[in-house]
Amino acid sequence: MTKDTKLPEKWQQEKKALKAVQVAFDLGTEIQLQIRREAVDRGINPSDRVRQILGLPVHRKPQRLRLSISLTEEDFLFLADKFNLDPGNKVEIKHLAAELLVDHVSKPQTE
Repeated sequence: MTKDTKLPEKWQQEKKALKAVQVAFDLGTEIQLQIRREAVDRGINPSDRVRQILGLPVHRKPQRLRLSISLTEEDFLFLADKFNLDPGNKVEIKHLAAELLVDHVSKPQTE
């Protein structure tokens, strides 16, 4: 029995993925925006759209698209103050921030 066969199947697949090399394409803003729009329209992430365009296989199952940002402790303090919450209540801060994003999309845009 080889070392790899002792690993669970999921981990064996992840080990293969570790051998991949990340490549970044330095493209113009309009090209990047177009590819991102196409990805959103297809319900996939931009890297999968790039793989499709290049004719490479896309093995992933469709994912739930999420918006994500990195929040510093200062950001949490700001949002806690904005929402009148304890800064340690990060779950509720994230919940109210998500509600604010939903409200933002629900209102007619003036910006």
